[in-house]
Amino acid sequence: MATTEECRAALEKLSDSMRGAEGDVRAALELDRSVSCHITDLDVTFTGRMAGGRIDVRETLEGPPRERAEIRLAMTGDDLVALVAGELNFARAWGSGRVRLEAGLRDLFRLRKLL
Repeated sequence: MATTEECRAALEKLSDSMRGAEGDVRAALELDRSVSCHITDLDVTFTGRMAGGRIDVRETLEGPPRERAEIRLAMTGDDLVALVAGELNFARAWGSGRVRLEAGLRDLFRLRKLL
């Protein structure tokens, strides 16, 4: 089982990868939105902002998200690490319910370029 530190490192790696994106993917990353990522098996939530093509994790909280972020993710720590490492396909994981992504319809259309 992935640790809280490994999950935070995976989010940092994802953020670094996003910064180097180009074209349509870069356009999708130009969102400025609040973000939460609930790690279900650890019952920990990372909260922050997606802005300027990066995810800035500002807090690590015990339990589920306390406030409703504009973009919400939920998954196990192992799935987060596997997604960022390229070992788990996001679309399949989302379709099977292993990963939950919730956002406004407009944001989902923009984020689909990342998936």
